Amino acid sequence: MESPTGITTDQAPANPAATDDMLATQPVGYWCGLTHTAVTRHLRDAMARIDVTQPQYWVLNCVNGVPTAPSHEEVIAQLTHLADGPHEIARVVDQLLHREWLRIDDGQRLHLTDAGEAARARLRELATEVRAVVHQGVSDEEYVAALKVLRRMVANVEGDGTSTNPF
Repeated sequence: MESPTGITTDQAPANPAATDDMLATQPVGYWCGLTHTAVTRHLRDAMARIDVTQPQYWVLNCVNGVPTAPSHEEVIAQLTHLADGPHEIARVVDQLLHREWLRIDDGQRLHLTDAGEAARARLRELATEVRAVVHQGVSDEEYVAALKVLRRMVANVEGDGTSTNPF
């Protein structure tokens, strides 16, 4: 199959020891998967040290600062695609209610408690610290370029692939 640019690069098997001159032949899925696993593990390990999970952080952020407080069901619908299973977010909401980081009002809407807001703020600080470690040696320009490339690749496989919009 020829690429839209008319240049075809052979696809080599995934090789974690690939040299820089071999990287153009490496499968993006392998490297994205490896990156996802390493970064997620690093973040979750850091959160575990303060007895919090990444899905708990997602829920705290979902409830925080929205014009209309979400219901239990709305939080579940918004976050389930990120979760490890269809019931995880419901369990997390229950955990946060039990911890008294969330409360339910008379209209069955979820709100952060003061303790929940303090936890969310601490987790944001932790996520910023983790981001600094992950981004060490990577400029903002390099990071943006990498994300643009990944976004283009997603558009290529999910869209019609004919767009010439460089985003």
